[in-house]
Amino acid sequence: MKKRSRIAIIGAGIGGLTLALALRQRGIEADVFEQATQLTEIGAAIALSANGTRELERLGCLAALSAVSTEPTELIYRGWKSDARIAAFPVRHDRAYVRQFGAPYFGIHRADLQRILSGAHGGDRLHLGHRVERLVEREDGVHISFGNGEQVVADIVIGADGVRSAVRRHVSATAAMRYSRTSAFRGIVPIEALPSLPDPEAIQFWMGPNAHLLHYAIGGASKAVNYFAVVEGPGVWPNPEGSTAPIDHKTALDAFRGWHPAVIEMIDASRHTIRWGLFTVPPVLNWSRGRVALMGDSVHGMLPHHGQGANTTIEDAVTLAVLLSALPDRSNSRDLQELFSSYQSMRQRRTRTIQRSAWATNRELHLPDGPELKSRDRRVAAFPDRFGWIHAFDAQAVARQHVEDRELVPA
Repeated sequence: MKKRSRIAIIGAGIGGLTLALALRQRGIEADVFEQATQLTEIGAAIALSANGTRELERLGCLAALSAVSTEPTELIYRGWKSDARIAAFPVRHDRAYVRQFGAPYFGIHRADLQRILSGAHGGDRLHLGHRVERLVEREDGVHISFGNGEQVVADIVIGADGVRSAVRRHVSATAAMRYSRTSAFRGIVPIEALPSLPDPEAIQFWMGPNAHLLHYAIGGASKAVNYFAVVEGPGVWPNPEGSTAPIDHKTALDAFRGWHPAVIEMIDASRHTIRWGLFTVPPVLNWSRGRVALMGDSVHGMLPHHGQGANTTIEDAVTLAVLLSALPDRSNSRDLQELFSSYQSMRQRRTRTIQRSAWATNRELHLPDGPELKSRDRRVAAFPDRFGWIHAFDAQAVARQHVEDRELVPA
């Protein structure tokens, strides 16, 4: 017998769980289906900026996040050979970031964020071991077939299943992820293993020819540094079926030969056996089809150079929750189409602009030594003016204003 669900969320990552929590806050229960048999986040850490933390605070998660996060002292840009500061901006110092944007900036381990979100959600209506095999829309709803043999009929389906989204194949047959021809090495290193590192509690970019390294402290005690080292290549991704490919440690180390000792210490402190391919999702013409819509990386997967993948996903979740809470109880397919159309129009331009900027930033971070560095350094020094709009954004306020303008009453 097929089970019924009003709203089925596919994917129990950051976006899926945030959407479920935001809907529950508005009196709407959703079922979350996750293909993994247990909730474990792949990857090392994540940066949460104000546009994400302000929404997580509204969901009652900020105290738990703060307890296991580090708020960076500063944002610092450096070159690849010298530790001289090209530009620096206060974050925790004088509470400058919170005073400007109204919410904190956190470095947090992905596993801790996953634990906090899943703990807030609880086990009820969370279904693990459910890998989507097929979606079919019929008059009575969307029929979802899972690999474990179970079937569910849902009134609404939201695909929050990442850059390799199965739901996206149903919504847009022509949309597919794209390899950026860049890849990354990543790790977490105890601060005491980095004696050459200046300002260990700052978020820092080291920029150089064909590569850059970003790092920031994580954890409530700030005892570890998460790093993400990006390099050009390989030209063709060697593993079409996955996001990682095997390497040896020497490959990672050789990519940063001659860089500042702090960078070498960081790379060498981890034993690298894999590299991460960096993939994006090109602009998708339609974010929805019938009763099915996409969110997060499934529809706007982006390069991580602004640290906005998770934060824009949180924005999507809150936007959808506000709109869905305003959907009439006796809604019809036309009501849902209008809702999804509003959702896409509200989210597409912003996420596409951030996507494009992240692409441009890749080049800026990887410039070789030469005359272009002076103009790059001027642009880096103007970071707050150039990108403050990303952090200042209030997804809930924008969505609520849209609902009010349409004279709807959100739940």
